[in-house]
Amino acid sequence: MESNRVLIAALLFIIAIVGVNYAMFIIARNWAKGGDSRWMTAIRDSLSKPMESSSNRSMDELRNKMKDLENSKKEE
Repeated sequence: MESNRVLIAALLFIIAIVGVNYAMFIIARNWAKGGDSRWMTAIRDSLSKPMESSSNRSMDELRNKMKDLENSKKEE
């Protein structure tokens, strides 16, 4: 009984490993061919974006201005 469960678990593990390797093979093949799918483009763009972008800086400026306005209202 126990050996059957171990064999089933080992078989499921092997199937999972083969499935993951197959998925990675497909992704790498499409990337090497230049297959331009939307999700691969989205991943590539998100990984290549710099962490400090102009939109982040402008939002920080807006937050600072809002804090200044709130502080000036509290002082009045």
